[in-house]
Amino acid sequence: MDIVKVFGTNLKKYRTALGLSQEAFAEKCGMHRTYISAIECHRRSISLENVQRIADALGVETYKLFLEEK
Repeated sequence: MDIVKVFGTNLKKYRTALGLSQEAFAEKCGMHRTYISAIECHRRSISLENVQRIADALGVETYKLFLEEK
Protein backbone atom coordinates (compact mmCIF):
# COMPACT_ATOMS: atom_id res chain seq x y z
CA MET A 1 0.00 0.00 0.00
CA ASP A 2 1.20 3.48 -0.90
CA ILE A 3 -0.05 5.50 2.07
CA VAL A 4 0.55 8.86 0.36
CA LYS A 5 -1.61 7.77 -2.59
CA VAL A 6 -4.34 6.33 -0.36
CA PHE A 7 -4.51 9.48 1.77
CA GLY A 8 -4.57 11.82 -1.22
CA THR A 9 -7.24 9.80 -3.00
CA ASN A 10 -9.43 9.69 0.11
CA LEU A 11 -8.97 13.40 0.74
CA LYS A 12 -10.18 14.18 -2.77
CA LYS A 13 -13.11 11.76 -2.46
CA TYR A 14 -14.37 13.27 0.79
CA ARG A 15 -13.72 16.86 -0.31
CA THR A 16 -15.62 16.49 -3.57
CA ALA A 17 -18.47 14.69 -1.75
CA LEU A 18 -18.83 17.86 0.33
CA GLY A 19 -18.91 19.91 -2.86
CA LEU A 20 -15.84 21.93 -1.89
CA SER A 21 -13.21 23.22 -4.29
CA GLN A 22 -9.57 22.83 -3.29
CA GLU A 23 -9.47 26.54 -2.59
CA ALA A 24 -12.58 26.51 -0.37
CA PHE A 25 -11.39 23.42 1.47
CA ALA A 26 -7.90 24.85 1.99
CA GLU A 27 -9.41 27.97 3.52
CA LYS A 28 -11.65 25.86 5.77
CA CYS A 29 -8.69 23.98 7.25
CA GLY A 30 -6.23 26.89 7.23
CA MET A 31 -3.92 25.58 4.54
CA HIS A 32 -2.88 26.75 1.08
CA ARG A 33 -4.65 25.51 -2.05
CA THR A 34 -1.40 24.35 -3.64
CA TYR A 35 -0.65 22.26 -0.54
CA ILE A 36 -4.03 20.51 -0.81
CA SER A 37 -3.43 19.99 -4.53
CA ALA A 38 -0.01 18.44 -3.90
CA ILE A 39 -1.52 16.03 -1.36
CA GLU A 40 -4.31 14.99 -3.72
CA CYS A 41 -1.80 14.50 -6.56
CA HIS A 42 0.32 12.26 -4.31
CA ARG A 43 3.31 14.59 -4.41
CA ARG A 44 3.42 15.46 -0.74
CA SER A 45 3.61 13.68 2.61
CA ILE A 46 2.09 15.51 5.55
CA SER A 47 2.46 15.76 9.31
CA LEU A 48 0.09 14.09 11.75
CA GLU A 49 -1.09 17.52 12.89
CA ASN A 50 -2.16 18.37 9.35
CA VAL A 51 -3.81 14.96 8.96
CA GLN A 52 -5.97 15.81 11.97
CA ARG A 53 -6.77 19.29 10.67
CA ILE A 54 -7.87 17.81 7.35
CA ALA A 55 -10.01 15.13 9.01
CA ASP A 56 -11.66 17.75 11.23
CA ALA A 57 -12.39 20.00 8.25
CA LEU A 58 -13.89 17.04 6.36
CA GLY A 59 -15.90 15.94 9.39
CA VAL A 60 -14.60 12.36 9.22
CA GLU A 61 -12.75 10.10 11.60
CA THR A 62 -9.02 10.33 10.92
CA TYR A 63 -8.57 6.61 10.27
CA LYS A 64 -10.99 6.74 7.32
CA LEU A 65 -8.45 8.77 5.36
CA PHE A 66 -6.07 5.80 5.52
CA LEU A 67 -8.47 3.06 4.40
CA GLU A 68 -7.60 1.65 1.01
CA GLU A 69 -10.51 0.87 -1.31
CA LYS A 70 -10.23 -2.41 -3.12
